[in-house]
Amino acid sequence: MDTIQMTVKVCCAAIAITLFVCLWRVLNWVWFRPKKLEKLLRKQGLKGNSYRVLYGDMKDQSGMIKEATSKPMNLSDDDVAPRMVPFLLETIKKYGKKSFIWFGPRPQVLIMEPELIKEVLSRNYLYQKLHANPFATLFVQGLVSHEEDKWTKHRKIINPAFHLEKLKHMLPAFYLSCSEMLSKWEDMVAVEGSHEIDIWPHLQKLSGDVISRTAFGSSYEEGRKIFELQKEQGQHFLNALRSVYVPGGRFLPTKRNRRMKEIKRDVQSLIRGIIDKRLKEMEAGDADNEDLLGILLESNYKEIEQHGNKDFGMSIEEVIEECKLFYFAGAETTSVWLLWTLVLLSRYQDWQTRAREEVLQVFGSQKPDFDGLNRLKVVTMILYESLRLYPPVTILTRRANEDTALGELSLQAGVIVSMPVILLHHDKEIWGEDANKFNPERFKGGLSSATKGQVTYLPFAWGPRICIGQNFAMLEAKMALSMILQSFSFELSPSYTHAPLPMVFVQPQYGAPLIFQKL
Repeated sequence: MDTIQMTVKVCCAAIAITLFVCLWRVLNWVWFRPKKLEKLLRKQGLKGNSYRVLYGDMKDQSGMIKEATSKPMNLSDDDVAPRMVPFLLETIKKYGKKSFIWFGPRPQVLIMEPELIKEVLSRNYLYQKLHANPFATLFVQGLVSHEEDKWTKHRKIINPAFHLEKLKHMLPAFYLSCSEMLSKWEDMVAVEGSHEIDIWPHLQKLSGDVISRTAFGSSYEEGRKIFELQKEQGQHFLNALRSVYVPGGRFLPTKRNRRMKEIKRDVQSLIRGIIDKRLKEMEAGDADNEDLLGILLESNYKEIEQHGNKDFGMSIEEVIEECKLFYFAGAETTSVWLLWTLVLLSRYQDWQTRAREEVLQVFGSQKPDFDGLNRLKVVTMILYESLRLYPPVTILTRRANEDTALGELSLQAGVIVSMPVILLHHDKEIWGEDANKFNPERFKGGLSSATKGQVTYLPFAWGPRICIGQNFAMLEAKMALSMILQSFSFELSPSYTHAPLPMVFVQPQYGAPLIFQKL
């Protein structure tokens, strides 16, 4: 009997200690650590709202975005920051640029000085990507989420797929996808007539087809299904980001959780089938490895063969995640980039005319080629300016991996630094009094001249972790824009409503109807 009582006492003591430890960790997470960090930041002269339990400033941010996006913008206004990041603007107005906000129980220090941004983005081993929401594991992993040695390994294996020589071989896929879209537009637009087309769904389909073709070659029809599933998954992930993640939340059997897990299984199965088919073709010597998947598998095989160890390469599961990332990053960024470029050219007809004259001078009515695309100066200036005014991502965030100094600041491990791209791109001190106006001339001397050598232009981020697919995206955008300009003139429809929406990428809230006329 004494033994049983002793066992019960020990078990009760163990349970009590476990509960105490769990309670302490929760209290430390939601209160003690945030208050400690707040005190340290205020000591250094940084200002911000007082910490509020668990949510911090998130409810205020959501409320202000909801209010800002409840009505459209003035059509002549390209200052989208008040609509994209109203809470940041309010914080800076109230506390100055040396301020912080609360991302749940974690403080975000605003970084606006180019030299400090350069330091953060160049020291990628110290300032790492923010992985605040485990739902990301259901959405997409891959290169964008890896750090340190794993990131280095994946970047090395993936790099060959984005060399310019490889991208040249992908131009036919760009051309074919653009031709299919333009054929549909030509069927809609009567000869010597005009027709309204909402370009947003067409551009989404275009970029999805381009990624499907360039990623999977002849298997791109199967790729379309993956694209649709990933698009749905992205919406579920965005909804998850809008609330504070409570540890263990992704394991609850909610409707969203079940659907996200189902999509992840379906996408993995589809990509696995394409990869298995390609591996068999490679073994038989029948594979045409000019698409992204083929180049990736070939590069991975060479890395393993060179070191004689599978640990130096990627597993099939990791290859699948990289393929998913191709879809998400490649399709979404290019579609929104093209959309805002066409909207701007609809409003600024003089620049549309200049761009068309250049395209016709270089290509005439012929199929655009690689060398010609690289000679397009006016088109390039327009695309750069479009990205400045409407960057796909409005804010870049990094997390201090250890205690460190950033300029005059001392940051503790876990503190987030936030670089508001949208504010930097519209800063009059950097770009001049016309910072909120469409003026491609500012890029006449190239990027370095426009930025005066400072790190202030960040549509693809900067430093070692700059977007690996930026050349791919630029070629696709140039090809699509050139072919549209060869075939059509366009202007805004009277039904167009100017309402950029801060989703994962900056999308049009009410579509983008334009009036097209066949040339």
